[in-house]
Amino acid sequence: MRCPYCGGLDTQVKDSRPTEDASSIRRRRICPDCGGRFTTFERVQLRELMVVKRSGRRAPFDRDKLQHSVEVALRKRAVAPERVERMINGIVRQLESQGDADIPTERIGELVMEGLKGLDDVAYVRFASVYRNFCEARDFNAIVGELSGEPEAEPGPASANPRPRAPAR
Repeated sequence: MRCPYCGGLDTQVKDSRPTEDASSIRRRRICPDCGGRFTTFERVQLRELMVVKRSGRRAPFDRDKLQHSVEVALRKRAVAPERVERMINGIVRQLESQGDADIPTERIGELVMEGLKGLDDVAYVRFASVYRNFCEARDFNAIVGELSGEPEAEPGPASANPRPRAPAR
């Protein structure tokens, strides 16, 4: 493993241990040339996945890009990192276990939305607004309505003039 500080190729593993969910191995390394210390993670990769973009262009699947987009949606939300890691690992496992190595971006987006829906409602709406390219406020109402199981979102308790609800039939 190349040292990120000096570029030396002869780094040494000082400590290895599995992560909490045992999906990867965390290794602490040290560079004998510069003394720099850094951490690497080793994960199982079942097959080489390719992402098929909406334009038809193909690109290698990048787990870090997936993780970054989930972290952006979850920014300033109180969600345990272990839960996020479990969700991302589950998405990657689902993608690797499907029959085809070519994955449309729509499939990845739907899996992320499904995972975020169970993790955090606000992050789900944030991700959906970018993924589905919301243009108007009614787009937000529709997605919030999906969360509550109603066609349109109800105003929150802070609303001064709540709408009257029709009786259920």
